[in-house]
Amino acid sequence: MKDQPTLAVTFVDNHDTEPGQALQSWVDPWFKPLAYAFILTRQEGYPCVFYGDYYGIPQYNIPSLKSKIDPLLIARRDYAYGTQHDYLDHSDIIGWTREGVTEKPGSGLAALITDGPGGSKWMYVGKQHAGKVFYDLTGNRSDTVTINSDGWGEFKVNGGSVSVWVPRKTTVSTIAWSITTRPWTDEFVRWTEPRLVAWP
Repeated sequence: MKDQPTLAVTFVDNHDTEPGQALQSWVDPWFKPLAYAFILTRQEGYPCVFYGDYYGIPQYNIPSLKSKIDPLLIARRDYAYGTQHDYLDHSDIIGWTREGVTEKPGSGLAALITDGPGGSKWMYVGKQHAGKVFYDLTGNRSDTVTINSDGWGEFKVNGGSVSVWVPRKTTVSTIAWSITTRPWTDEFVRWTEPRLVAWP
């Protein structure tokens, strides 16, 4: 990963490490969302999601982690771009950010994982995000973070959990007014109520 990050394929579990196999070394279910956040939102490596994690393995009573993995796949597709900053300065809580790129509007993220109690870190996401509101894409936290003028924010994570904070997208509505005119004149005679015609 360090020397050849573009040649590394990263995974959490696979068909060789699942229960019943010769190389069985199954990762604890509670830790898997944290591990997938690590391989899916960082710039190093080509991550591989194991079929058994995503769809479950019924014969071993292993449930699907689809609901946990899907937000992380969205994070990778839509937000995990740009310069990476690492905050690997604690034995239990680590974090990293991606600044985003102009070619992918709305991109950029801040990720935190912990195998201990919850906590927070001040992390830099870039001055281009100043004033933006970030929310936890995983849904593990319901609060928001507003980025300060220097591009920093205080991001939080629950105990034994993961949070991937991304910019809240702004929505713009388009209102159309319906106007009735008299035939062969330019006289406006009636305005109707506004009508919502688009909501991206």
